[in-house]
Amino acid sequence: MNKILFIINPVAGGGRARHMKLIIDDIMKDNEIKYDIVLTTKPKDATNISKAAIQKGYDTLVAVGGDGTVNEVAMGILESGAGTLGIIPSGTGNDLARTLDIPFDPKEAIDIIINGSKKKIDVGLVNNNLFLNIASIGLDSEVARNTEKIKKRIKSKIAYIIGVLNTLFSFKDKKIKLEIDDTPMDKNIFLVAVGNGKYYGGGLKILPMAIAEDGYFHVCVINKASKIKLLFLFPSIFKGKHIKFKKDVEIFKAKKIRIITEDKTYLNVDGEIYDIERETLFTINDERLAVFC
Repeated sequence: MNKILFIINPVAGGGRARHMKLIIDDIMKDNEIKYDIVLTTKPKDATNISKAAIQKGYDTLVAVGGDGTVNEVAMGILESGAGTLGIIPSGTGNDLARTLDIPFDPKEAIDIIINGSKKKIDVGLVNNNLFLNIASIGLDSEVARNTEKIKKRIKSKIAYIIGVLNTLFSFKDKKIKLEIDDTPMDKNIFLVAVGNGKYYGGGLKILPMAIAEDGYFHVCVINKASKIKLLFLFPSIFKGKHIKFKKDVEIFKAKKIRIITEDKTYLNVDGEIYDIERETLFTINDERLAVFC
């Protein structure tokens, strides 16, 4: 390890990440490793900062923020074809860090980076968007869209729960054509989640069997059910126990997933929301990402 750049998103975690600069300086003062700290100033800034840093000789880029910051730094590394990602979880969700067993304590997270324990994880590609954790359509993508509005007033996990309840009663099931590794099926679904990671939404264990480096996506399909039943099913997702609802929840493992929707819906990609008109294709990217974990 030659040089570390800590990239802090000062608005992550409701502004809590801004205070990480002093904490990082205090932890790093006893190490002889060269490092610098930079704060982002706008969306997508971390990607450009990462690419410029790699050109300047930094070999470790540490995302200090939530899943959005992690995604942006990772994109800079992947687009540059060099560098290793470090993570200091400092956002609201921190879901990829959960999957990779990265401690939420900054000193412990930095110890992992300094000690050099790392693995190469899979990178997903959906409609030309790279993602590290989970991408999904259906109820949860609309929940995420609505939760962003609620987060402006409530900065906690409660925002997600309120978003779920608000969305649940107005949401209509989606009629889709689903292909799992070219095996077609017609479905009426509430959601389809595709990912490398286990968690999303700030700790919901939607894909409990996912392994970030096994070369496969894991897929959770929640089929159409009564909304009363969904109210009982939803809390079980926190512990990954929803998979016991065999009639309502299906789990697949695949390298390619195609979803064709009849109605306009939304795509949730690591917390970013996109409009989709008809077809969504999920594939594993050829290049893996090196991460300290």
